[in-house]
Amino acid sequence: MSPVLVVILIVLVLLVIAAVVLGVRASRRKKLQTKFGPEYDRVVGDSDSRAAGERELVERQKRVAQFELKALSAESKARYSVAWEEVQIDFVDSPAEAVSTADELVTRLIAERGYPVGDYDDQLANLSVQHAKTLEHYRDAHAISERSKNGEAETEDLRQALVHYRELFADLLGENPVRSEGAVAPDSEPKVPSPKINDHDTDVAGSRPDATSR
Repeated sequence: MSPVLVVILIVLVLLVIAAVVLGVRASRRKKLQTKFGPEYDRVVGDSDSRAAGERELVERQKRVAQFELKALSAESKARYSVAWEEVQIDFVDSPAEAVSTADELVTRLIAERGYPVGDYDDQLANLSVQHAKTLEHYRDAHAISERSKNGEAETEDLRQALVHYRELFADLLGENPVRSEGAVAPDSEPKVPSPKINDHDTDVAGSRPDATSR
């Protein structure tokens, strides 16, 4: 075989290898973009390079795969739904406290589903693997909640926070947390001000178990 032919074969082999590598990367990129949605762009944008951002997302998947995530029992779902409706009712008289309770309730739900809780940024990263579509709602709600602690959030801001929290809450719960007849639909917003968030009779709230006791 002539030296020229050998060089041509080597070049062809290298081109095939390069095409395979590029194909694998493109396939992985497509899967990551589909799975993480807007979170893909956020992570890549915050990283030194696209490759570094994609490695971060892959590492998140590997980490979450080691968690013992679990579905909620029917009893737990019912308990959380009752607790959430309590939060929406309490919002009328105490918006800031209701938003704070919503944050605590979401955190408890995250923990019960099997995710580690504690560091907020770690929670975001872990949730992004299975709940990327509602992650931005969590960010917005948490930001407003933090401003509320400093007395910097208006009632309208707090209403928006509750709406954002509900999106993640419903995603984690696996269903609309407001199930009472006449209650607010998942894509609607609690009214501010109003005699009551949902069209509950006053004796319904009094008949519920204490939403804070677990």
